[in-house]
Amino acid sequence: MTRLVLGSASAGRLSVLRGAGVDPLVTVSDVDEDAIIARMSEDPPATVVAALAGAKAGRVAELLGEDVRADCVVVGCDSMLEIDGELAGKPGSVQAARRRWQASAGRTGMLHTGHSVLRVRDGVVVDEANRTGSTAVHFGTPSEEDLDAYLAGGEPLHVAGGFTIDGRGGWFIDRIEGDPSNVIGLSLPLLRKLLARMGISVAALWQANGVATDV
Repeated sequence: MTRLVLGSASAGRLSVLRGAGVDPLVTVSDVDEDAIIARMSEDPPATVVAALAGAKAGRVAELLGEDVRADCVVVGCDSMLEIDGELAGKPGSVQAARRRWQASAGRTGMLHTGHSVLRVRDGVVVDEANRTGSTAVHFGTPSEEDLDAYLAGGEPLHVAGGFTIDGRGGWFIDRIEGDPSNVIGLSLPLLRKLLARMGISVAALWQANGVATDV
């Protein structure tokens, strides 16, 4: 039975998968994201997030125990927001998140999520698929009072671009163009296509990694 491994600490990505009926094994990598970003400062945004996703997936595949590596699929993802050619990751502080919102309010950005899928059998990576999904995000303009309260809650500090669409930040996103799950951090349609290239169906994932129910 093929185990699905999510190489990410993102609660949003885990929520997307569980909401879609899949309960993955979560293993977090120790990849130095800042070093990769610095090294690729001249590369297109879609290339940068793809490289980050690939580095995470590759490292996670190395960290897994032999029992999991016998038959698994590792999914690595990374998301960043692009506005005016500049990439923005997690703000990390209230001050940085405020600057990000001041730059984004009333404007449109592209949320890029890199996806890297590794097929592992008998401890060896036998197949790999990589792709970046991009979704246009139209930001609203929150009032000063609303923005202060949003920042004080802490949510935007630890998410790509300093916003969410599936949490409190959803109040301030006017609309998106594209796949909403991609904005949360993992595109279900894109992942389905990458898995299909490896001969793995959604039905097979449900069978091997299904979320427990109380039925």
